[in-house]
Amino acid sequence: MMDGVSLNTDPVVDDDADADEFEIEGDCGMAECISQSGVIQGENPLPPVVGMEFDSYEDVYYFYNCYAKEQGFGVRVSNTWYRKTKERYRGKLSCSSAGFKKKSEANRPRPETRTGCPAMIKFRLMENKRWRIIEVELDHNHLISPVSGKFYKSHKLLGIGTKRALQLDSAEEVQKVRLFRTVVIDVEGNGSVEISSGEFRSSHNQTSQLRLKDGDAQAIHNYFSHLQLIDPNFFYVVDLNEKGCLRNLFWSNTRSRVAYGYFGDVVAVDTTCLKDKYQVPLVSFIGVNHHGQSVLLGCGLLAGDTIEACTWLFRAWLTCMLGRPPQVIITDQCRTLQAAVADVFPRAFHCLCLPRIMQKVPEKLGGLYEYASIRMALNNAVYYSLRPEEFEATWEDMIHHYGLRNHVWLQMLYEDCRKWVPVYLKEIFLAGMLPTRPNEVVESFFDGYLDKHTSLKEFLDKYDQALQANHQLEVLADMESRNSGFMLQSRCYFELQLAKLYTNNILRKFETEVEGMYSCFCTRQINGEGEVITYMVREQIEVDGNRRESRGFEVLYKATEMEVLCVCGLFNFKGYLCRHALSVLHQNGIEEIPPQYVVSRWRKDVKRSYVLNHSNGGIDINNPVHRYDHLYKCIMQVVEEGRKSEVRYKDTVQALDQILKKLNLVEGRL
Repeated sequence: MMDGVSLNTDPVVDDDADADEFEIEGDCGMAECISQSGVIQGENPLPPVVGMEFDSYEDVYYFYNCYAKEQGFGVRVSNTWYRKTKERYRGKLSCSSAGFKKKSEANRPRPETRTGCPAMIKFRLMENKRWRIIEVELDHNHLISPVSGKFYKSHKLLGIGTKRALQLDSAEEVQKVRLFRTVVIDVEGNGSVEISSGEFRSSHNQTSQLRLKDGDAQAIHNYFSHLQLIDPNFFYVVDLNEKGCLRNLFWSNTRSRVAYGYFGDVVAVDTTCLKDKYQVPLVSFIGVNHHGQSVLLGCGLLAGDTIEACTWLFRAWLTCMLGRPPQVIITDQCRTLQAAVADVFPRAFHCLCLPRIMQKVPEKLGGLYEYASIRMALNNAVYYSLRPEEFEATWEDMIHHYGLRNHVWLQMLYEDCRKWVPVYLKEIFLAGMLPTRPNEVVESFFDGYLDKHTSLKEFLDKYDQALQANHQLEVLADMESRNSGFMLQSRCYFELQLAKLYTNNILRKFETEVEGMYSCFCTRQINGEGEVITYMVREQIEVDGNRRESRGFEVLYKATEMEVLCVCGLFNFKGYLCRHALSVLHQNGIEEIPPQYVVSRWRKDVKRSYVLNHSNGGIDINNPVHRYDHLYKCIMQVVEEGRKSEVRYKDTVQALDQILKKLNLVEGRL
């Protein structure tokens, strides 16, 4: 069973009725709201868990009834609590075998069919006028079978339920939703995106629930229950359809949520599994850490690639991250994703993943005459243009020369060129997450753990393995950067400076630029008027894989502010200065990289503690949940510090042992 408490600030105890309230027992509590709607249909409804919320009393009944039919038992209303205003404020739904019938004085009384079954849910009306499940018991004291479900009366009398809508328009709502262990959200009615008829897939043409196999829903439930026990800040959100079946799902652990605080400036959304029709329709939110390694920032499962589903997922993820959107979000080229991003992240810069676009070239253009020449021309326009006007001219020349004016895919690419062509992205900091050179690829976070044929149960088993492997790589890289010196290939001042500050992985990448300074054979001033001086740096570069040519790179330098800007844009693309800018600094006698070009996200001396630090004030020491969460946060800080060296580890173990002995002594005195 899920947590027996709700983390919402509203009281959820099942207290006795007040003087102005009264209770009604039995099925009469539902008599006025049940309508004829046929037998329930649908597969794998989620089990009820504490914290689920619904718009109405009837919705709770409908949801529990769907679950009951799937499991093979009937439902009846055990109790309904009313205020004197005849407003319902609390209810209890039980298995139809709950309790016992009253003894009859008839000569031939009917045999007892009830068993006193404890299975039930309790729910109550909260201050936000939504009904929340506050207590759950899933175990029965009798055999249940899905086959027998069709014989229960409750499965043929059912009120049509709806889903509650999650409004994320205010900080208050974000804070409130963040405190839920489990919530049910839907994005319908949260604003729409104007689109042309037929441009996107409609949700009515898609399945309205996840395609789950037998036992998948229970596997999700069990796995998430386990995670909540070991991670008190584990966050997940479920979206149920009108039949109570799982439609969309999002989750994120504490480490991912904290990592977003450090590395959430640029986020990529990987929808490969969803687009390529994997058995697991996974969507991953990915960032990059201080070593340039991928870091997971959350996951979701979607029933379909519709605007509604993507918008729901983005809102769920944004809620998990306390309403703080990224500065840049990277996705595949997809009208559905573009509409959802525009709706949920209107202030973020939306980039399209260049490598994934170029991977489609053989499929989209492979059948054309002179394909090899067309591809070479496309590469030249995309990768080697230094200014927008140069790209425009090269693109137009390609379109005209090869007669591609009416090619639909190329037209669509050109319409979106400001979102994926590197020459238009030079002013956007991308932290190395958007490869901008030929033959660079984007690897999925779950490469090696997930393929088209991996089942959901297998994925849940491998999910932890992937996270642990990623965590281990980060820990090893931390140890290498802090404890072992970086083997410098040169004695360049710039390299010596950053070797004291940056992690080794980033230094290796920067070292390529230091070595590249030697291929810059000419650095000359071409304009010296005013404060800004213009330099032309010439370099031998490789073009088309095996041909080299001399290119000139314009670099602007402002001595008073120690500012340097190269036309290649590498600093914003990768997060470190290029060889052309370094050459200009060197020519001007600058021996250290100016501080504005030393990026803190790459530093190895920044302490990063993967412990979630809520900013909602102090704790209530009378609340056991608050005590647990606060102690967990404190002990995780100790763990983070204790793991950094063998000496610290031994001191930590000794200190913890002393604490336990002290606590045992205190308990013995009580």
